[in-house]
Amino acid sequence: MTGILIALLSGALMSIQGVMNTEVTKQSSIWAAAGWVQLSAFVVCGVMWLIQGRQPLSALWQVEPKYMLLGGILGALITYTVIRSMDSLGPAQAALIIVVSQIVVAYVIELFGILGVEKAGFQWQKAVGALVAVAGIILFKRS
Repeated sequence: MTGILIALLSGALMSIQGVMNTEVTKQSSIWAAAGWVQLSAFVVCGVMWLIQGRQPLSALWQVEPKYMLLGGILGALITYTVIRSMDSLGPAQAALIIVVSQIVVAYVIELFGILGVEKAGFQWQKAVGALVAVAGIILFKRS
């Protein structure tokens, strides 16, 4: 149950952040807004690191495979694409498409065991669920 509540909070925070970042972009620029997001996130992470544990940062350089360290680059691209999609589609439609894309890509990652995730067997229920989510985008767009 805790995982579900945290996931719901995460989705809500992502939508709120997307709207806020889009407004900052309108008043500044896309890269200024994206940079501010990343810089402010870095500061928060630094403060939380100081408060919660102070594990050695050198552990980052032990991560294998090394491409797993590219998450920050993806974070910047995510910020950029969320801002652009919310600006052109509106918050609700953009969030719906973003979430459905996450579902489909996450299922493909599980199916093929990509990025070190344990490979899962194909399940019709999950495939149908993803198709229903895609159908939801179509219904949402038509209204």
